[in-house]
Amino acid sequence: TRLLTAFDRRGFSVKTILLATTILTVVSGSAYAADAIVSEPVPVAASFDWTGAYIGVNAGGGFGTFNLAPSGGGPGSIDISASGFLGGVQAGYNWQVGQLVYGVEADFQGSDIKADLTLGGPGLEAKVDWFGTVRARLGYTPVDRFMVYGTGGLAYGHEKISAPGLDLSKTRVGWTVGAGAEYAITNNWSFKSEYLYTDLGKETFTPGGGGFGVDVKVPFHTVRVGLNYKF
Repeated sequence: TRLLTAFDRRGFSVKTILLATTILTVVSGSAYAADAIVSEPVPVAASFDWTGAYIGVNAGGGFGTFNLAPSGGGPGSIDISASGFLGGVQAGYNWQVGQLVYGVEADFQGSDIKADLTLGGPGLEAKVDWFGTVRARLGYTPVDRFMVYGTGGLAYGHEKISAPGLDLSKTRVGWTVGAGAEYAITNNWSFKSEYLYTDLGKETFTPGGGGFGVDVKVPFHTVRVGLNYKF
């Protein structure tokens, strides 16, 4: 009683003390709760990873300039513009380290890339009716789901020369180089566009096995789009 009387003499009251204590408790509890909220780890969305095997399909077009010349040199060399459609399948594997992606890819294409030479009658046709590549790829991802890449490696293909009474064909091995871009639509599906330059070298065709031959070169460009499924 004497203590309460002393507090009353100094201008305080029991109600005032209780009110102050309550306010301090509430403020302390709120500060602790706010600290707990700030300290709680915020979930971060997982980055897309390009690592893994994939298969896919593609389609596009090809164009170039085929060259036919007498074997052994001499006059008579001609250049013929070539173009046509192509389509095929591809498969590969990627590894990702940071923003770099490297891997290998093989593809096989059915092709209608051909050049025709007609001189007022039945003419000559040079054609690449199928080809494939085995390439290395090196890419960079400016953002998780988008990759740009360069590619190059081995190419092989089937060349065909046709004319009235003549039908010759050979399989050739050469090289290819190009670049592309790929975007991951989902965690499994991605869309790509790609450019390749392919050179199958020079091949000599000798009609009838005689001494006269024709050297044929069929370098060509391809532009294609594709859809990949990553496992």
